[in-house]
Amino acid sequence: MSKIEQWTKLAENASNIDNELYTKFDVKRGLRNADQTGVLVGLTNVGTVIGVEKNEKGTTPVEGRLEYRGITIDKLVDGFQSDKRQGYDETVYLLLYGKLPNRQELEDFTAYMAQQRYLPQYFTKDIILSFRGKDVMNMLARSVLALYTTEDNPDDVSTKNVLEQSLSLIAKFPAIVAYSFHGMRYHHMNKALVIRHPKPELSTAENFLYMLKGGNRYTPLEVEILDLMLVLHAEHGGGNNSSFTTHVVSSTLTDTYSAISAALGALKGPLHGGANIKVMAMVDDIKNNVRDWASEREVGAYLHKILDKKAFDGSGKLYGLGHAVYTLSDPRAILLKNKAREVAIEKNKLDEFELYALIEKIGPGIFAESKGDNKVIAPNVDFYSGFVNCSLDMPPAIYTPLFAMSRIAGWSAHRIEEINSAKRIIRPAYKAVGPKTEYIPLHNR
Repeated sequence: MSKIEQWTKLAENASNIDNELYTKFDVKRGLRNADQTGVLVGLTNVGTVIGVEKNEKGTTPVEGRLEYRGITIDKLVDGFQSDKRQGYDETVYLLLYGKLPNRQELEDFTAYMAQQRYLPQYFTKDIILSFRGKDVMNMLARSVLALYTTEDNPDDVSTKNVLEQSLSLIAKFPAIVAYSFHGMRYHHMNKALVIRHPKPELSTAENFLYMLKGGNRYTPLEVEILDLMLVLHAEHGGGNNSSFTTHVVSSTLTDTYSAISAALGALKGPLHGGANIKVMAMVDDIKNNVRDWASEREVGAYLHKILDKKAFDGSGKLYGLGHAVYTLSDPRAILLKNKAREVAIEKNKLDEFELYALIEKIGPGIFAESKGDNKVIAPNVDFYSGFVNCSLDMPPAIYTPLFAMSRIAGWSAHRIEEINSAKRIIRPAYKAVGPKTEYIPLHNR
């Protein structure tokens, strides 16, 4: 046995804690209560996520509701889509400033953000392209930390300075993601290196598609649904892992770049930002093993095999069904599904979309049968977002970075709120349960 193998066994033994102790000391594992609602650890005005109603008997599942600054997501989306315009800039304004902009305010904000998109002249070559990376999320986090060095006073945590930093990061994320992806393809896939500068007249969604694909290689519907996805992912309350990370790190009064890079690290984890990739992999497995995608019997039988850990990855999970907060429905999934069907028609992928819809229809019932569990589950936003990304010819390497490109808006709002209102370092308790031991002098060990 090698030294590292010996040390691994020692580390594993030292880190093991008896599961019964968590119950004995009433530890809220994952900061979840016994009824699976989140432990209340803070207050926020930014976003609201509702999936159950509490009463004297416990909790009752309800239709999911997501609010940005008190406005339900469906009304926000209907507002800009009925005007046939892009909604992400309006959403960022709402999250940061707590109100919807009027026409002039929105025009001024959009013009300001357009000017903030450009990276420092040397940055793309020296920071993004010269340091070869194989993971776009890692390259994005590294770039955020490097932007710290471009400021004269990066540690200033006044609202004005943090806001300016936040707006700059929100505007620059699309370029950093696009350039990081092109750099990765160039260095590790032997592809041509193409760097396109952002265009001030294009929306955030269209600019990203332009920088990623080039002009005339995307459709108006692609721009519309990417804008919708950016809006739907922009915020999800203070309790989601990456936003909570933003609160925790910001409570130390560290700089904006450190706080946002920490949030990126949280989002990079497959249990948070990578769920839609798992959904796509699961559906691809179903497509490869089920002859008739439209057959409830055949698809249902294979879903049973997945749940029984006899197919796909052996986890026994139906990825994309169920959510930590939502029960009866995820409002983001409902809004995205409507546009996903339009994209499926445009891209000649309707048969694949109908397979997703069939899994959505029969999956919850099969889950209840297979697991003997009456837990109410419904598709979450990840169930359709992977399909949409694929239909837009987005490479899987940028699925989670796309999520970050949107959620930076919510993170920024939560950071400003933490610094201005909470004013106390977040420091929860951990109970020590290890045995008492005596120190033994080195010569006696």
